[in-house]
Amino acid sequence: MTVRVLRSFRRVGLAALLTGSMFTPLHAADAPDTIPAWLSDINGAQAMSWVKAQNDRTLRLLGHGPLYQGLYNTSLKLLQTHDRLASPMQIDGMIYNFWRDDRHLRGILRRTTPDSYATEHPEWTVALDLDALAAKEKRNWVYEGVGCLHSQQNLCLLHLSDGGEDARSVREFDLRTGKFVEGGFSLPHAKQDSSWLDRDTLLVSYPWTDADVTESSYPYIVKLLKRGQSLAEAQTVFTGNRKDVEVGPEVLHDGAGHQVTLIREGLDAFSAKVFLYRDGQVTPVAIPLKADVAALFNGRLVVQLKEDWKVGTQTFPQGGVVLVDPAAATVAPQLLLAPTGKQMIQEVSTSHGHLIVTLYDNVRGRISIYTPSGTGFTHRDLPLPQNMSVDLASVDEDSPVAYAVSTGFLSPTTLWEINSNTASVQKLHTLPAQFDASDMTVEQQEVRSTDGTSVPYFIVHRRDMKLDGTNPTLLYAYGGFEVPLFPFYSAGIGNNWLSRGGVYVLANIRGGGEFGPAWHDAGLKTHRQRIYDDFASVAKDLMDRKVTSPQHLAIQGGSNGGLLMGVEFTQHPDFWKAVDIEVPLLDMMNYEHMSAGASWVGEYGTVSIPEQKAFLRGISPLQNLKPDVKYPVPFIETTTKDDRVGPVHARRFAWRMSELKLPYYYWEQVAGGHGFGASQKEIAQTQALSYAYLWSELGRTH
Repeated sequence: MTVRVLRSFRRVGLAALLTGSMFTPLHAADAPDTIPAWLSDINGAQAMSWVKAQNDRTLRLLGHGPLYQGLYNTSLKLLQTHDRLASPMQIDGMIYNFWRDDRHLRGILRRTTPDSYATEHPEWTVALDLDALAAKEKRNWVYEGVGCLHSQQNLCLLHLSDGGEDARSVREFDLRTGKFVEGGFSLPHAKQDSSWLDRDTLLVSYPWTDADVTESSYPYIVKLLKRGQSLAEAQTVFTGNRKDVEVGPEVLHDGAGHQVTLIREGLDAFSAKVFLYRDGQVTPVAIPLKADVAALFNGRLVVQLKEDWKVGTQTFPQGGVVLVDPAAATVAPQLLLAPTGKQMIQEVSTSHGHLIVTLYDNVRGRISIYTPSGTGFTHRDLPLPQNMSVDLASVDEDSPVAYAVSTGFLSPTTLWEINSNTASVQKLHTLPAQFDASDMTVEQQEVRSTDGTSVPYFIVHRRDMKLDGTNPTLLYAYGGFEVPLFPFYSAGIGNNWLSRGGVYVLANIRGGGEFGPAWHDAGLKTHRQRIYDDFASVAKDLMDRKVTSPQHLAIQGGSNGGLLMGVEFTQHPDFWKAVDIEVPLLDMMNYEHMSAGASWVGEYGTVSIPEQKAFLRGISPLQNLKPDVKYPVPFIETTTKDDRVGPVHARRFAWRMSELKLPYYYWEQVAGGHGFGASQKEIAQTQALSYAYLWSELGRTH
């Protein structure tokens, strides 16, 4: 059993990276040669001195006064409030939860019984106090999840990062005693992956030497590590190559006594070879390269297809789910479900002899129970709220009990207990309303993009909103890596934006996964301009409807969404008054040699292919900054500890803007990884600065 904290990227293979490495431009002629090399020395003294000066300036301009202070106080209060749902993790017959508040800034891992969890005030027992551990070991520890032994779930591999990095330390921890296991497994800090094979054996993907990493800086050698062995004594079971993105093990269970061990060799961000490891032998599994193994069910792999799969005379459709015998290439797959129209399958999990399927139809979710019947399956939809986002929060293959959440922009998140045997649900907890939404409403609109494709978006606003073009509007999107965006309840957005009179817009542009793999594939590589056109089309539609206008329109996005912001900043500078660019990619001519950039060639393309290089040159925000253009004043955000995208993109962009004498704000939180900070105070500070910037650019000072 593995329990992990969700990160910004959903897919395996999009999160590992170089730590604090120097960056050397691959194509120096395509990048401004006036940007100093020392700026790319992530932790170098000169670079950090520049960062401090930039941060001091931003704090001086944005981090004072009643507007900022009110936003900071609100953000911190919301982060630390006890009126939050305790998200469940089913481990060892108990309910575990990772919790942070005003007394536990780094957080505690705690547990309670299922019966107690169902009450209004569960009785919790602390298994791990991360604040105490960090103080004792004098490390900036951030909790990154646990991976627990299936047969003895109290024994877990505890993942800890330094300041929020994706690299982590892994140590064996006993949840029942709340102590590290004496003489237990311990894997030093690195980009790594590991799975329990049995109580005394791990399969580990690790940089065994400095050379044992891919060009994307992932490990590519998997070894068998026995209890009591040193890393040097581990036995190699699989070796990929440096051109891979990553190689990692995964051990699956289905609740019926079956265990299957897989090794995934990631070829790029979306393609992988999958191998079966059994009795010391490694054999290929006959599934397409573009497919995700979602679960194990009655000894068969549950596979989500990212491309059409032709087997004999039958074609299994892209986006569908099939069951595959991992050891028998000649046994035909069985189709479980094929989405239609604007449907997409979000998740498939095993639950006590059933499959739980989360499906979205036109960005609205439902959960169904699939049960074997004869040679096929029957299914029953769970009676969960309609026209909302619904997702699994926790599932245990050995138990019929699972947990799900439902949420919407104006509907506080509700936690439900599911019984997969009876296909029934019971409401357990509802988050108290954290802002007054009584006078607000949600619409779903559509706009035709430049090529005629219909692109949906959600708009949240006051019922009495005047269509006069003056409404302060915040438009958000992501548009990449098949990551879908669904309606969600956000106390931060509710209090810091909506309650202050703002309009919030969520755009479901191409590149995401809202309508399955095809919606993502439409914006790959040299087709990426479609994504940027979709976003601009939504903005134009908001203006045409008189919701807002360029003087009142702000946009925001992070990571790949930060790239989106940079492109929109340079392609349509007259559309926006404020552009919030968070943990971004911005130098697309050199991204392949920056942090984990090489792993994203499948998404963006490569400068080594002339056609793709020409496209990247045409959209790269850094290379398309011009001195004679009137741009809005952007807010550029990053973190020093981001070992996924890295801070160099943001630094180079800010430096180039300063060379062109273009105004900007820059903020680099020292800790936090690919996020906003390592502690709640750091997160609140970044959030407050962001909202203070947005409101001040739109003309609000309080």
